[in-house]
Amino acid sequence: MAFVKVGSVSQLTPGSVLEAEIAGNSYAICNVDGELHALDGVCPHAGGPLGQGALHGATLVCPWHAWEYDCRTGANDFDPDVKVECFPVKVEGGEILIDVPETGAEAPVAG
Repeated sequence: MAFVKVGSVSQLTPGSVLEAEIAGNSYAICNVDGELHALDGVCPHAGGPLGQGALHGATLVCPWHAWEYDCRTGANDFDPDVKVECFPVKVEGGEILIDVPETGAEAPVAG
């Protein structure tokens, strides 16, 4: 795994979601009251773009079919056995970095 820059903290105000693409993989970065969380950006239900969803508290809602996930754990609100992968996040010098598999550690494109 390798930490990769996905954007700046100023882009991600509390209550918002940032979509990032790294080497063809999509990620959703959520700001829950100043605490950042990163998830796989593809909804397991139908492939919806979670990074384009809405954040309600700690619940990330997929924009396609309104499936909901706890952005802190990746668990689906209806069926906790359905999960999206979570990734470690850190902030350095005002920049958001997420820890992704080495194969995805190429130049990111923030959405």
